[in-house]
Amino acid sequence: MANLTIAVLGENGYAKNLGKAGTASDITFYNLKKGETTVTFIEPTRYPERIVSLFYAVSTAAGALVVVDAITAQFGECVLMLDSAGIKQGWLVLKNYLTREELAPLIKGTVVEHYAVIEDDPVAEREFFLSHALGQPAPETETGTVPVDHAFPVKGIGTVVLGDVAFGTIHKHDTLTVLPGGKSVQVRSIQKHDDDADTAVQGDRVGVALKNIEADELTRGDVLTGDPNLLVRDEITGEARIVKYWPAALKEGMVLYLGHWMQFIPCRVTAVTDQGDWHTPTITLSLDKPVIARSGDRSVLCYLEGGKLRITGTIPL
Repeated sequence: MANLTIAVLGENGYAKNLGKAGTASDITFYNLKKGETTVTFIEPTRYPERIVSLFYAVSTAAGALVVVDAITAQFGECVLMLDSAGIKQGWLVLKNYLTREELAPLIKGTVVEHYAVIEDDPVAEREFFLSHALGQPAPETETGTVPVDHAFPVKGIGTVVLGDVAFGTIHKHDTLTVLPGGKSVQVRSIQKHDDDADTAVQGDRVGVALKNIEADELTRGDVLTGDPNLLVRDEITGEARIVKYWPAALKEGMVLYLGHWMQFIPCRVTAVTDQGDWHTPTITLSLDKPVIARSGDRSVLCYLEGGKLRITGTIPL
C-alpha cells in the first residue's frame, strides 16, 4: 500500500472535496483511498489564528497543495513556512483570475517558486494525487520512527496512537521506545486507513495499538522509535538562517518556538554571535523540554509575538 501525505493550505475546507474527513483537532485529516493506494490530506484548521496549526500541517507532509484566491499576509506566511520546512514538492491552485506572474515576487527564491499550477478540479486532483502516491521512495532504513500526533484509549484494544512514519519501517510485535521518556512498548497491531497491516513504511499514515503504556502517558510530539541513534537534547547550538523579511537581529533572552516533526517547543535564546551578517548567526537555545531528532535534521523557528510575521527561520539539530 502506497501513501502520500499532502498539506492543503490557503482555504480551510478545500480538502473535504478531496477525501473523507477523519481525525479533527487543530489540524484536520482527510483520507482518500483507491485499492491499495492512499492519500492523506492535512489542513491547518486553527490557522491563521495559531501558527502552530500551520506548522503541524506542514511538518510531516511530503508535499503541499496551496490554494490561492488572494495575495494576503497569510499567503506570504504559508510560503515562508513551506520554504523553512523544505517542502520542495508542491502544487498551486489559482482562483479569482490570479496568475503565476502576480505571485512571482512573493515566491521568488523559495521552494514555492518551483510548484506547478494545476486546475481547480477535485475529481482530477484526486486522480492526480493517487497516481503520484505510487511514485513515493522506498524507506531509507529498516528501523522505523513515528512522531505521535494523537493518542487515545480504545475499548478492547488499549492505547492507540496516530502518526506518520517519518522514516524506516515498523512491524507488528516490534518493541519500540517512547521518547523523550524512554519507556519500552510493544506494537500490538497496525492499521493503515482502517486496514490491518503487518508493517508500515516511511510515508504511511498509521494507527498503532500499543502494549505497556496508557494513553494519558503520551502526548503530541512524543516519538515512537526503534532507532537508538536519535538525539534527545534540551540545548541546541547551531547556525540559524533567519528569513529575509525578519526586521532585526535575534537577541539573548528572546523566547522562540522550535518546531520539528510534531514537536513545537518553547525555547530561550541564551547566546548569539555572528560574523557581520545577522541573518546567519550562531545561536544557543535552551529548550523547555527535549527535542527528538536525527542529527542534522532541519527545525523551524517561530516567534509568536511577531504579528504578521511569525516565522523566524531555521536551525539544524
